[in-house]
Amino acid sequence: MATILVVDDELGIRNLLFEILNDEGHQVELAENAAQARTARSSARPDLVLLDIWMPDTDGVTLLKEWAATGMLTMPVIMMSGHATIDTAVQATRIGALAFLEKPITMQKLLKAVDQGLARKPAVPERPIMGVVQAQPAAARLPASVQSFELSQPLREARDAFEKAYFEFHLAQEGGSMTRVAEKTGLERTHLYRKLKQLGVDLSKSKRGSGA
Repeated sequence: MATILVVDDELGIRNLLFEILNDEGHQVELAENAAQARTARSSARPDLVLLDIWMPDTDGVTLLKEWAATGMLTMPVIMMSGHATIDTAVQATRIGALAFLEKPITMQKLLKAVDQGLARKPAVPERPIMGVVQAQPAAARLPASVQSFELSQPLREARDAFEKAYFEFHLAQEGGSMTRVAEKTGLERTHLYRKLKQLGVDLSKSKRGSGA
């Protein structure tokens, strides 16, 4: 059983996620805004956080930045939103978010993301707060191509750019293992290899880790 903090300003979503996760045997803490989330983060010390992006006081990405900068991003964080852009999702990933769930969230996707999050070790060790700490979550060291997208370009080019960033992210997360990336992305390994070549992903950097 894990302690999971759900941060969302919509009562219906909080209650729904509480029921699902509670039925799975988890202890669930609820917060309806960033202020309550800060208190819950300090007192409950959650094993995982489900964090809504759009909130009335402080948005989820800003709160994620705050936790990263103060050494408090010691647990996996899964972002949630029904209106976020690709750029927002990638920004959250760069800061240190583990995953992004688009609303409405299906129970299958929720439980899969939670299981993956709880299986992942925290990227940033907790430490005392002494002024402003420059945290370096693992996601911040991803290839430069995932850092931004030119959203004014045609859809096909934008989609290709996102897919390239998506696969580069997973290659970095899995140490270049094509087998593990294939499992993570749900693609057959040969199809994955063709896709990476088509998108122009540089595989030479991951040759040593792709033999698994």
